[in-house]
Amino acid sequence: MKNYEVAWALQELADLLDLTGENSFKSRAYRVAARRIQALPKDISDLYREGRLTEIDGIGTAIAQKIGELLTTGEISLAQRLREQIPAGLFDVLTVPGVGPKRAYQFYRELGIDSLSKLKEAAKERKLRRLKGMGSKIESTVLAGIERIENPEKKRRLLLNTADYYGCLFKDRLAQHPQVTEVAVAGSLRRMVETIGDLDLVVATESPQEVAEYFKSFPEFGELVANGPTKISAIHKSGFQVDLRIVTPQEYPSALLHFTGSADHNIRLRQLAKGKGFRLSEYGLESTTDSKEVVTPASEAALYAFLGLPYIPPELREDRGEIEAGLAGELPKLVELADIRGDLHIHSCWSDGGATVEELARAAAQRGYQYIAICDHSRSLKIANGLELERLKRQHADIAELNARGDLGITVLTGIEVDILDERLDYEDDVLAEIDVVVASVHSGFKQPLERIMARIELAMRNPHVDILAHPTGRLLQRRSGYAVDMNRVIDLAVETGTALEINSFPDRLDLDDLTARKALQRGATIVINTDSHHLEQLAYMTYGVAMARRAWAGPGQILNCKDLTSLRKWLRDRGSTH
Repeated sequence: MKNYEVAWALQELADLLDLTGENSFKSRAYRVAARRIQALPKDISDLYREGRLTEIDGIGTAIAQKIGELLTTGEISLAQRLREQIPAGLFDVLTVPGVGPKRAYQFYRELGIDSLSKLKEAAKERKLRRLKGMGSKIESTVLAGIERIENPEKKRRLLLNTADYYGCLFKDRLAQHPQVTEVAVAGSLRRMVETIGDLDLVVATESPQEVAEYFKSFPEFGELVANGPTKISAIHKSGFQVDLRIVTPQEYPSALLHFTGSADHNIRLRQLAKGKGFRLSEYGLESTTDSKEVVTPASEAALYAFLGLPYIPPELREDRGEIEAGLAGELPKLVELADIRGDLHIHSCWSDGGATVEELARAAAQRGYQYIAICDHSRSLKIANGLELERLKRQHADIAELNARGDLGITVLTGIEVDILDERLDYEDDVLAEIDVVVASVHSGFKQPLERIMARIELAMRNPHVDILAHPTGRLLQRRSGYAVDMNRVIDLAVETGTALEINSFPDRLDLDDLTARKALQRGATIVINTDSHHLEQLAYMTYGVAMARRAWAGPGQILNCKDLTSLRKWLRDRGSTH
């Protein structure tokens, strides 16, 4: 039995424990053990025969016994007993992207959901959002996932975070195979496009058949739609396709470049190669002269250099001027995750978030941030437990106490996500004037005509206390196109008033999109990248906002929250004084 098969069995056992409501400590221990085993350089069967399982970090006597049982009998009896306790339909619920075992158990325990049909009905009737830790976003995600499973022919695209999760999972698992020398995610995921169709992976090996059989054995796959010597396409049980390209180590750099794309970028590269007397393909550079010389560059950077270009980051490979900029030596230095100094749009349990201010602050400090702004919802958004004035004052007093303690390793700024209502903002100016960071957003009246929406947005952006316009178009990827908005006018207002425009990193928003953000930057607007986090783990969504900024050609000097705390405070003061 291979290491990944043992890891899969332990992961399944952890899921079964969660599905039956067992103490989460137990399931966590099995998940840790699964990760350790998958990363082992040595065969788990050898360690078992040598009696050395407990030498593996995270594996104690009880888990070692389960592994031994699995290796000798092919089954873990505890897992078998747990499966018998769980309604069969609950396993179908688990195939919905975004629904893990803990959520599935919560749905079952509190709403009696034990099938996809019941889950779909509950989501449509808006019952899920009433559960603790849930909300309308989770309902929408569930419905989108069920649609993908029920209607695979519609080819619903994956949100970036879902694709990223699976891409990393398969890449890391392939990397564990002893015959794999290199492996990478390619395609639109490597370019960090906002939604992903098929997952693409490229692997280098001298043993293609062995690696192909390994890939085909992954337990997540339902069927194979292509089974060639160099390309395998498998359908994941959740409905999306995973394509694996197998090449030799010498071909790997050219293949990775080719399968990363985009198609338009590749066409431009082939034109440059042709001008030098070569034909560029996934196999390398072949001379078009009688010599038929084949050049296989040692890296993507070397291939670009052969064509007279600097290395072009994957996010820019869209034929949007990157070739011309590269030839002229004018490619920008792109913003990186490490450049981010803070997050200026985070929700806590004071409104509809799932963590305390202190928990958020400590988690952000661990990410190396200097500051965060707690921007809970304002009073009109009743469904999100918006803050009445008295609660807002209490929250800000609590934030002052936290900062005064001085043990957080980070500064917490007071903030608010204030609703832009029809004729006014949700709080009066004297309230907003006392808040460090004011984020304004539209949460209602989405069907109003363009001029009405624009009048509301302009009212907010001309207010001297509003610092940031959040998720400016209101779109939700694959679910809602957003309200009628003239982004050219919004950008003009941003430049005129100094209001920062947000790239909202939440994977179903990514709003501003890359093209609009680039246009805003070219015209001199300030961009801020926020997560709109409602739970601790969502702070990691900053990765996707940074990716959109990189696709927009943004450098760190153009991003508000790349400023240190002193510079940010100065920016906030200067904005208010110029109105």
